Amino acid sequence: QVQLVESGGGLVQAGGSLRLSCTASGNLFNVNTMGWYRQAPGKPREVVTLITSGGSVSYADSVKGRFTISRDNAKNTVYLQMNSLKPEDTAVYYCNAKKTNTFGINDYWGQGTQVTVSS
Repeated sequence: QVQLVESGGGLVQAGGSLRLSCTASGNLFNVNTMGWYRQAPGKPREVVTLITSGGSVSYADSVKGRFTISRDNAKNTVYLQMNSLKPEDTAVYYCNAKKTNTFGINDYWGQGTQVTVSS
């Protein structure tokens, strides 16, 4: 099992910044990709950004140029620096870890942290 603990959400005005952190623990063998998803009220959960253990990253088009993901493998922690926040970034942000096994990939989730951007 993999446990994920997030921190760093909150309320910020449009144009402001927040930094989220997520620390993984447990059986981290074959956990290669980690990242962040978000879910706004009434909408499906969507991927925001992913990072591999080798440092390859991907971003949703809506956050490119504003959000930056980073990873400290020694601390089993990923960070999400969010700049130039917009009201449409308001959502619950979930940390995600993808663990490869014989049959495919298992997704593990944090408890979620609320990010609210006021206009």
